[in-house]
Amino acid sequence: MWTCKNLWKKFAPLARASSTLCLQNARGAVLNNERRLTLVPQAHMSSGAPGSGGDNNLYYLLFGATCVGGGFYAYRTIKEDKERYQERIDEIASRPNKVVPAQPITEAPGEQAAETPEAPEPVVEPAPEKSVETPAAEPVVESEAAPVADSVSEEAVEQPSSPAPSESTPIAECLPAETAAPQTTTETESAAEPATVAPAEVPAPTPEFPSHAPYLLIGGGTASFAAARSIRARDPGARVLIITDEPDLPYMRPPLSKELWFSDDPSVVDTLRFKQWNGKERSIYFQPPSFYVSPQDLEKVENGGVAVLTGKKVVHMDVRGNKVTLSDNTEISYDKCLIATGGVPRNLQVIERAGEEVTKRTTLFRKVEDFKSLDKVSRDTKSITIIGGGFLGSELACALGRRSADSDLEVVQMFPEKGNMGKVLPEYLSNWTTAKVKSEGVKVITEALVKGVTYKDGRVEIKLKDGRVVKTDHIVAAVGLDPSVELAKSAGLEVDSDFGGFRVNAELQARSNIWVAGDAACFYDIRLGRRRVEHHDHAVVSGRLAGENMTGANKPYWHQSMFWSDLGPDVGYEAIGIVDSSLPTVGVFAKATAKDTPKAATEKSGTGIRSESETEGTASSPVASSTPEPPPVSQQKDDYGKGVIFYLRDKVVVGIILWNVFNRMPVARKIIKDGEEHADLNEVAKLFNIHED
Repeated sequence: MWTCKNLWKKFAPLARASSTLCLQNARGAVLNNERRLTLVPQAHMSSGAPGSGGDNNLYYLLFGATCVGGGFYAYRTIKEDKERYQERIDEIASRPNKVVPAQPITEAPGEQAAETPEAPEPVVEPAPEKSVETPAAEPVVESEAAPVADSVSEEAVEQPSSPAPSESTPIAECLPAETAAPQTTTETESAAEPATVAPAEVPAPTPEFPSHAPYLLIGGGTASFAAARSIRARDPGARVLIITDEPDLPYMRPPLSKELWFSDDPSVVDTLRFKQWNGKERSIYFQPPSFYVSPQDLEKVENGGVAVLTGKKVVHMDVRGNKVTLSDNTEISYDKCLIATGGVPRNLQVIERAGEEVTKRTTLFRKVEDFKSLDKVSRDTKSITIIGGGFLGSELACALGRRSADSDLEVVQMFPEKGNMGKVLPEYLSNWTTAKVKSEGVKVITEALVKGVTYKDGRVEIKLKDGRVVKTDHIVAAVGLDPSVELAKSAGLEVDSDFGGFRVNAELQARSNIWVAGDAACFYDIRLGRRRVEHHDHAVVSGRLAGENMTGANKPYWHQSMFWSDLGPDVGYEAIGIVDSSLPTVGVFAKATAKDTPKAATEKSGTGIRSESETEGTASSPVASSTPEPPPVSQQKDDYGKGVIFYLRDKVVVGIILWNVFNRMPVARKIIKDGEEHADLNEVAKLFNIHED
């Protein structure tokens, strides 16, 4: 429009001058020649002398054509706009049929909601202020929809026929989604189906668990719980979701092979409460159910919380899409994820190949269900054989042996080593431990290599390579643990070929937003090299550190985790570092007193899970005992009351066992951390005050 105006201003003077000359020339030509002028096409207009007016006629023609074309274009545009507008109005009035729900509708103040009478004809009662005169032959769409919307004007309601465009537009815009398309069914259909056409809206069911979790922890063991507690400590509003394939809330595993077996409560299998060595009662669960948030409410709680999704297993992990898939094909996305899947008990191949009868009479001890099952077996059968001489096998042997004193239960323990815990303890101490286990009523078979297992005449027969045969009613396989790394393939995570487990960096990271803790983590120890540890204290510390790093701490893992084992309430030990019987060892022992037992240690510390206090302890500068040192106890002596065993590698202490010496673990941790050579380990033993009464 602006361009046309500018052009007109430029050509207007020329047009006026040309018009005047054309008129004069035309008159002269007619008078002089008495004939019409011949139109001569020219390439340009002229305002010259008379006699050259053919170009002006061409100007007339072009100017007239332009005006006619512009007018035609304007007419066609207006007509098409009007047709599109009318089509829009018709489309609004003839949308797909929907019935107005036969439920009360909110009305404007002073007006009464429209009610559908149960009459043969679909006549709508209008508001009391205005009456609607509608022909009975056809239903009026607008008169049904008008009372529904509060903003519809009374004039729109009064229209008995199709409304004008100015009135229809606000009506369509004000109607709710359910009533914007009115129903045009026949009278018979309206009267026959008044109830079934307008069902009441049913609220959508609440999902069983959230589709997204800012912090997702895979695994419901000690490491996951420690991480959740650490995350909440640093981020009080965090929303943490724990997914576990077990039916139980997070619990501690050590009591399953220790204190629970020594309880006098017959209902201990149901309550899972036990008395610690110090006499205090507690549950194996870290927290009661009231501590946790329901998974359905995790996204709605104001201050966040920790939710546990039990009985679900993560089978696939998409690290690029930041989501996991459960066994029921449900997907859950996450911002940050911790893998704390722990491990699965290892079985002997000869047992796996033995058949179903042998398999169902074999227990792989790991979970609460395994404890309950073995407890029942120990009361219903006459013989149980434990295969394995490590921590778990020796603890269960002592526990079942103590129970056999009050029943006819026969308890047998067999292992390929020369003595109990032969892979950990020096030979002299391993032999002493074997004698201790035998004193509990256990039949110990050393250097036993299982060749085959069969089921015959209602009993299980275990054949050894040296020809011996052991008949039993039930087998407990305690031969180690395999880290659970099934997610490594789908997630593209690295598994360590030497130690197993997910390979992580010093911050326990496998990816930028994925961490690993507990038994499944293969980490780098700044003092002892790459390792994988399967103990409670490591699960606590690594889980806590992973939780801190998930909230931005970026701390390296430097902690030397400890572990402990109790052969009943009278004998126990704590260990740290690399404790391998193949390494050179130096042991310093002293006479034990009544306070040098696990029971006395728990009474002093107030806790039965000793790592709960030890993991927080530090040792800045150990002070040696002022008591004069007596001569070291000979290692050939049969009674090892209490002492310290040092494990050496290249003359440097890399592992320490505190035998019936408790609450000294920070001192041992500092010795390993320093990594120094010691000319006389008897002097180092003074730091543990083992010679005090």
